[in-house]
Amino acid sequence: MESNSQETLEKLTAEVEKLNQHRFIRIHNSVWRMMLFQLGRGLAFGLGSVLGATIVVSILAWFISQIEFIPLIGNWASEILKQIDTTQ
Repeated sequence: MESNSQETLEKLTAEVEKLNQHRFIRIHNSVWRMMLFQLGRGLAFGLGSVLGATIVVSILAWFISQIEFIPLIGNWASEILKQIDTTQ
């Protein structure tokens, strides 16, 4: 029984050492590395959100501009589409 317990403890120790060498743990061991990691993650999330929203709004504006039977909405969407085209 003692041999089995010792073997289990050695396996557990080896796994903990392996886990401590993992990149995720190494990043979170340092406050500065963790802050840089979180900054990069936040920048990527913000950029992705802005690009995604831009694409969705552009597609919606294009679809709305195709509606000719509702003059107010069609003209308004056409103006938005013209503004988008001139800024690009």
